[in-house]
Amino acid sequence: MRDPGANIQAVSGESMGTSWSLQAVSPPADVAQGVQAALDTIVAQMSQWEAESDLSRFNRAAPGDWHAIPAEFAQVVGAALEISAASGGAFDPALGALTERWGFGSAGPVDTIPEGGEAFAADRPIDFDAAARRIRRGEGAALDLSGIAKGYGVDFAAEWLLGIGVRHFLIEVGGELRGEGVRPDGQPWWVDVEAPPLSPIAPYRIALHDLSVATSGNYRRGFEADGRHYSHSFDPRTGRPIVSDVSSVTVVHRSCMMADGWATALTVLGPKAAIELADEQGLAACVVAGNSEYVSRAWREMLA
Repeated sequence: MRDPGANIQAVSGESMGTSWSLQAVSPPADVAQGVQAALDTIVAQMSQWEAESDLSRFNRAAPGDWHAIPAEFAQVVGAALEISAASGGAFDPALGALTERWGFGSAGPVDTIPEGGEAFAADRPIDFDAAARRIRRGEGAALDLSGIAKGYGVDFAAEWLLGIGVRHFLIEVGGELRGEGVRPDGQPWWVDVEAPPLSPIAPYRIALHDLSVATSGNYRRGFEADGRHYSHSFDPRTGRPIVSDVSSVTVVHRSCMMADGWATALTVLGPKAAIELADEQGLAACVVAGNSEYVSRAWREMLA
């Protein structure tokens, strides 16, 4: 039963190159350590920046060989490949070689534009055997799960909280959020969607009651070269950063992993194609492009 007099405890920490925070109703005393341990598990499996992570060791291994991976890693790879297929390749978990060349990987930033990026767009096969929980890569492929793993980290920590009996909480990692249950006063967990800088469009306030929200924005990371800004969001079909007026995409979903992955994919497609695909997939999505806003049917229904 809900206790109107219960306290909300706030704790926070750092993980995945960003910060995390938790607001939870009457959690145990060691809740911060538990959330940190859950996120550390995901980093140890899927980080591009940790040399001994499962992902980094897979990327260094010879192509063509099968490699067994942990269950959590396998779940994220399966979801990433699912979104890749459904989006026509707008999301691609095999972009690791490209993101490294463009300065968004473990090697650090670059100040010049890489040459020959289009060649890396041609053939990046990743084979996944879900039943055996194993993967292998082709010659041009290297895993980069940064467009989906943070959302999975939110889910993984949330499931740990639910598993120990914490039913009412809001957890956030680097701007991706999941809300479970309600506040002690019976209100849902209200969050404001991150708006692009200088955007004239008012941000939405969303009630996260057993829901997640993720936003992909091309303003978050990038670099300047020859007087031009290059976004960290890549179009896998060209092997280069996206060229469109999309500044942000927000997706609301039960799973933060799926919200994160789909926000990444829709950012690549451009506003009209993104909304068409969101409607096809039944996704609640909002795209901000220039001074215009585009929303899917499921988003409009959510507002009704």
